[in-house]
Amino acid sequence: MESSIEGSSESTTVTTSPSRRVRELLALCFSSVEEAGGFQDFESFVTELVSCLDSLYENVALDANNELENDVIEEVLDEILKVLSSPQMDQDVIDALSFHLPKVTSKFADISSRCLQLVEEIVDRFVEACNPRDMLSILCEALDAARCYHSASTCSTPLLHGLSKVFILIQRRHYEQLKVAVPIVLNVLKDISLETDVQVEDLFDKALGIASSIRDVSSKLNNEEEAKVRCLLCLYVIQITAIISVSIRDKAASCIPLVIQLEPFLTSCGLTHLGLITGNDTEKLMSTVAGDDDEFITSFPDISLGASLLFICAKISHEVAEAANAVLGSVVDELQNNPVKRWQAYGMLKYILSSGDLLWEFKRHAIEFLLDITKGVTSSQCNDEQIDCSDYTPGIYATLQAVTLLIMYAPDADLRKKTFEALKRVNKP
Repeated sequence: MESSIEGSSESTTVTTSPSRRVRELLALCFSSVEEAGGFQDFESFVTELVSCLDSLYENVALDANNELENDVIEEVLDEILKVLSSPQMDQDVIDALSFHLPKVTSKFADISSRCLQLVEEIVDRFVEACNPRDMLSILCEALDAARCYHSASTCSTPLLHGLSKVFILIQRRHYEQLKVAVPIVLNVLKDISLETDVQVEDLFDKALGIASSIRDVSSKLNNEEEAKVRCLLCLYVIQITAIISVSIRDKAASCIPLVIQLEPFLTSCGLTHLGLITGNDTEKLMSTVAGDDDEFITSFPDISLGASLLFICAKISHEVAEAANAVLGSVVDELQNNPVKRWQAYGMLKYILSSGDLLWEFKRHAIEFLLDITKGVTSSQCNDEQIDCSDYTPGIYATLQAVTLLIMYAPDADLRKKTFEALKRVNKP
């Protein structure tokens, strides 16, 4: 039978040989483990299997429109899934294959919807059968590699899905494990957001799945570890708010249904909109989670932008404010009457005003908010209370710079007029 296949035409070889060869290599992996001293052979068979799949992917990548090749890939992935799902599958074999197959098979996820489904099932099979802590490291490594693939968005989908399951399966040291994984997930989500054809809803679904898993983990914990995991969850949610907002291409209102779903995560940690717009909440979160770990802090480069955007979204939509039980009028009153908190808000709004990636609509709402919190404020308020604003001067100055640039580049006269008025008010002591 095998010789007749090998002697067949080139087209027949292309359509049947890969799946047959993969099946043979998997069988050899299985049989070599059963043999005494067969570990060295096993390693070589695994290496050959990975090489075979990599070569197959390269061939498909050269001719992405070849439907015949796509059918072959589906056959190969289906063959892998059948073998991994066999009740006779040796645990040592599946453990060893788990270090390689999630990464290499995820490359094929963007070929067709059927391939995506098969890769997801393959990853799920490993998650179910292997040690969760091992799978956490394996999937994080695979995710990091997926950032370089042609379609990071699709290729990362089964890996993120698998990771959300792994989080829940981990039995101990949850916080330490999550602290390693979350920055990797955020890097992948940010890369996906930069794809020109990314669907914001798909990106959000990926991000929300991870957030839900972290929340489920925190619900199983007690005391200090639970508090740390919840703080990490809030940092994650604030960061993905910035990532998703930047990826919105049409109108700011598109962000509202997404933010409404994120608000419960934030309120569970006691965060408030006043704390977000002054930056006090993000400072507390970062202090609790990161401490003096500068490397971890760099994993959240847009945390201040995300916090500011969460507040602005509440200003745009009453639904967001209601989801957070926020009364924005009281926030405005507090900022009008408290110079220190108002200066803190100036420093936070600069992240929206200076961003070159956000829609102008977000900046318009930020300027209008600046006008709201400076309405009726006089310089004598600060002088009477003898408040030292030197600590906040860099943030105020950066905001003034951002507002000045907005006057120059604002797309319409009305926004330029409002921005100029905001510049005059912020420029007061």
